Amino acid sequence: MTKKDIVRTISDEIGLTQLQTKEIVQKTFDAIVEILANDRRLELRNFGVFEVKQRAPRKARNPRTGDKVLVPAKFVVTFKPGKKMEQKMRELERQAAARAARAAKPLKEHAPESFPESLGAGASTAHDPAEHTP
Repeated sequence: MTKKDIVRTISDEIGLTQLQTKEIVQKTFDAIVEILANDRRLELRNFGVFEVKQRAPRKARNPRTGDKVLVPAKFVVTFKPGKKMEQKMRELERQAAARAARAAKPLKEHAPESFPESLGAGASTAHDPAEHTP
């Protein structure tokens, strides 16, 4: 999903033009960035917490040359989801696990009764045209 999709969705729901909605969405994003730059923390109840943290300098390796390089300290934004978001993600995990369990059932359970037992899971029902020459 892109910012344009978000604007379209909100615009449709609240009845403002997309141009008006885009301005509101952009101002919201700008405010988030400004708050993080100044206060280094933004808590949005039931959504999550954005926090600016300083990552320590570290040694890394250039993947092209293999040379060791020093990566300087830098500021990064972290996000910790709120309770509602955590619950939604757990529900997604449960749904994915259920789909995986259904997909992992043996072929025999999904096959019709007339499916020949002599054909294993990897066997083919295709016929060799050479076998049926007149």
